[in-house]
Amino acid sequence: MEAELGKVQVLLVEEEPAKIKSWTRALESRDCQVAVCNDYGQALDQAEQVYFDLVFLNEGGDHDARDAFLIQLLDLFPDTLVIILAEEPTVGGAVRAVRLGAYDYVPAPKDGSEMLAALDRALAYFHARRQEEARRRELTQKYDVHNIIGVSRPMQEVFRLIHKVAATDATALILGESGTGKELVARAIHYHSDRRDRPLVPVNCGAIPSELLESELFGHEKGAFTGAIKTRVGRFELANGGTVFLDEIGDMSPMLQVKLLRVLQEHCFERVGGTKTIHTDIRIIAATNQDLEKKVAEGTFREDLYYRLNVVPVHVPPLRERRSDIPLLCEHFLKRLARQKGMGPKKLHPKVMDRLRRYHWPGNVRELENLLERLVILADGDTILPEDLPPHLSGPQPDDPPDELSPTAAPQPELPPEGIDFNQAVDAFERALILQALERTGWVKNQAARLLKLNRTTLVEKIKKKGLTPPEA
Repeated sequence: MEAELGKVQVLLVEEEPAKIKSWTRALESRDCQVAVCNDYGQALDQAEQVYFDLVFLNEGGDHDARDAFLIQLLDLFPDTLVIILAEEPTVGGAVRAVRLGAYDYVPAPKDGSEMLAALDRALAYFHARRQEEARRRELTQKYDVHNIIGVSRPMQEVFRLIHKVAATDATALILGESGTGKELVARAIHYHSDRRDRPLVPVNCGAIPSELLESELFGHEKGAFTGAIKTRVGRFELANGGTVFLDEIGDMSPMLQVKLLRVLQEHCFERVGGTKTIHTDIRIIAATNQDLEKKVAEGTFREDLYYRLNVVPVHVPPLRERRSDIPLLCEHFLKRLARQKGMGPKKLHPKVMDRLRRYHWPGNVRELENLLERLVILADGDTILPEDLPPHLSGPQPDDPPDELSPTAAPQPELPPEGIDFNQAVDAFERALILQALERTGWVKNQAARLLKLNRTTLVEKIKKKGLTPPEA
């Protein structure tokens, strides 16, 4: 929520005409846009149609109905601030209001002063929150998009797509292996979009049984099935105005795929056991580590749903394809772990870094983060040494990728009987070596020059001379 200070949307829930007139006049003196409802049901219906920054709620009347309304309202719109106006304020009433999620509890105004004071406190809160959000946006750097770290060319392409997709309302499908950070990409798209002030609601479709996932997404009415003792609001309602992130979308059952397709096409649905059509304004971002095209060919994933989801595909590369990011990721994780665990900062021995860069990382960034947490906890001193590494990293392994830049690892050339063009052979070998260094470092010339033990200017001249160009983004 990011209300404009002069256009705060306020809902006033009150029955008495005299109070409505007096309180509305007081609120409008602060340039608030005021809507009035006489009962809780009407107020909830109104809140589903218009997002309100503030709700002023009279404490009088049926306490149970008021509490139920407050709980349901904040369940749907957790960022809305509710201010309870008490005719006879009590400590117990204030405690109960706060426990239910109310922002403030003030005496019902006689002349509007208490209401305006409460309103001013809320506006100050809005202003402080806006400043904090602006500060966070300023801290977002080119190579750190919502906690996604990387300088490699594959990650620069991901960053480019994040900013492109975030500027639209298009559906995105995030593809990548487990542990590559697909949820971080989804969060980055949401928090760089115009929906950043509304909810981001994640759902792991692979972790919830299909018979429960329908209720989780769409909600259910009381009595819809055994155990449905009360009405429940689903994730699509909770995310109204925001984003739903459907992780592991490839595990969704065919029946739910049909219902999801309707939400994408018509932006409406019914709760389980319900007949009322609910309209929702949400953006859907999906993610999977599965080959959806193969599942479509096998008939286990709907082709029309696949094309609806795959409007903008974002491929998150595995860590083995962005090895030049490993030092930066290590620095980021080590600093964060030191803060979290209240320990002094630790650094990696160069041989440890070398082993980390050579490893193939089947668990990707998640595996790297978990390994570093283990090393920070168990390693003695302020430097993590090779002997601190677990067995699968402490020595050569059959599945370790060879060091293609090591002279001892390079195949020995064989002189053919008819001879060879020496200059041409040396040029081809030099060209291949430079390309390997550039690909390993994501075409970061400083890093490639260090790998080749060359001055950067020398490497740049050789790249120009040989006509080497990076692959197209």
